Amino acid sequence: MPAPQSVYEAVLHAARDVTRLGSALEAEMLGTALLGSVYAVADGDRAAAVREFVGEFLAATGQRPEPAAAIIREVFAALTPDAPGAGQVGHHPQGPSWTRELGRVRATGCHAYGDVYGDQTSYLVTYAYEEAGGGPEHAVVTLVDHNIGIVKDVFVAASADRLLDQVRSLCEHDELTWFRDEDPGLLRDEVERHLRVTDELSDLPADGSLATDRALAAARLALLPAPTTPPLAEPAGHNVPELIRDFLASPEATRAGLAAPDADQPSLQFCLGLLLDHAATLPGGDPLRWSPSVAGLFLLDWVHRRAVLDMDDAAMLPRVVRAWSEYATWRRGLPPAAIAETTAEVEKLVPEFVRLYSTGERRSPATAAVAQLIAEGVDPNDSDAIDAWLQANRDRLTDD
Repeated sequence: MPAPQSVYEAVLHAARDVTRLGSALEAEMLGTALLGSVYAVADGDRAAAVREFVGEFLAATGQRPEPAAAIIREVFAALTPDAPGAGQVGHHPQGPSWTRELGRVRATGCHAYGDVYGDQTSYLVTYAYEEAGGGPEHAVVTLVDHNIGIVKDVFVAASADRLLDQVRSLCEHDELTWFRDEDPGLLRDEVERHLRVTDELSDLPADGSLATDRALAAARLALLPAPTTPPLAEPAGHNVPELIRDFLASPEATRAGLAAPDADQPSLQFCLGLLLDHAATLPGGDPLRWSPSVAGLFLLDWVHRRAVLDMDDAAMLPRVVRAWSEYATWRRGLPPAAIAETTAEVEKLVPEFVRLYSTGERRSPATAAVAQLIAEGVDPNDSDAIDAWLQANRDRLTDD
C-alpha cells in the first residue's frame, strides 16, 4: 500500500473505520485522539493550531466521496465548532444513525474533589446524550495543579456512574481528600483559565491523556453556562511582619530553638525570607499553603536555583522548614494526618537538600556565579569589586 500523500490522507486513513463504530461517543473519542496528535506537536497556542488544522482539513476534504470522510468531517466539526468552515459541514444522509447525536449532550452533574493541602483539584462533569443512541452517560475529568498553575491531565471516562461512585467512596474514606458539588459556571471558568495557560506550554505534562482527550473535553466544557456570579476573590494577603512575629512566638518555633536569644538572627531572617519569596512564586502566593509537594519544590529545586546559602544558612534552613511545616499546617486547620504526613516528608527531604547543597548540581548559572564570588571574598553587591574580580580572572574565564 502506498504511503499517504498528505497529513489529511493520513487522518482519513486512520479514520477509515469510523462508520463501523457503535456510537457518537466512540466516534468523538476517535476524533479527539486524532486531533490530539496535532495538539501535541503544535508550537505556541495549541488550541488555535487545532482549530486551524480542522479548518484546513475541512477545506481539503470537502469533495471526498468516501462515507468515512464525510463522517470524520462531522466529528471534527462537532469537536471544534469554532473552526473555520465547521458551521457549513452538513449531515451525511447515509451515515450511521448516531451521527445525529454528535455533540448533542447535556451536563447532568458538576463536581470537584482534591487534596486538603490545595495542591491539586479535579473537576468532574458528567454528560448524557439527548438520545440514547449517542452513547452512554460519560464523564470528563480535568486535573488542575495549583503549584504550577496548569491543567496537568484531562480524561474522558465512558462510565460516569462508576467513576463518580469510586471518587465519592475514595474521598469519603480518606481524610486527606474532599469532594463537593460545584457551580457549573465557576467550574467552566476555572478549567478554561488553566487550559489557556496549558495551551501555551512548550512541553506538555508527560503522563496522562491531556493531548488525546483535550478536544472532546473542551467541546463539552463549552456547553456549560458562563459564570453567573463572579469568581471567588483571592483572599487578602497576609500581613508579613505580623505573620513572622506570630510564627516566632509559636510553640513550633520555640521547639526548634528559633525563638532563643542566641539564635543566628541574620540566617533566621534570611531563611524566613526565602520561604516567603518562594510562596510568592506559586499561584495564590499564600505562604501558609504548605504541603509535602510544596516542601519538595522548595527544598529540592527552588532554593538551589534562586538563593546562595552560606554554611550558617544551610544549617538554619532545615530547622526553619521543620518548624514552618508544623506551624503552617496547624494554622490552616489541616487534619492531624496531614500535619504528620507533611512533617514526615520534610524529614525525608532534608538529607537530599543537604546533598544538593554540597554538590551544587542544581544551582543556576547565575547562582553558581554569585556563590563563586562569595567563596573568593567578593561582595556581590559591590560593582567595583566585581569588575576587579572579572579583570583579575579574565584569562581563567576565557579558558572556561
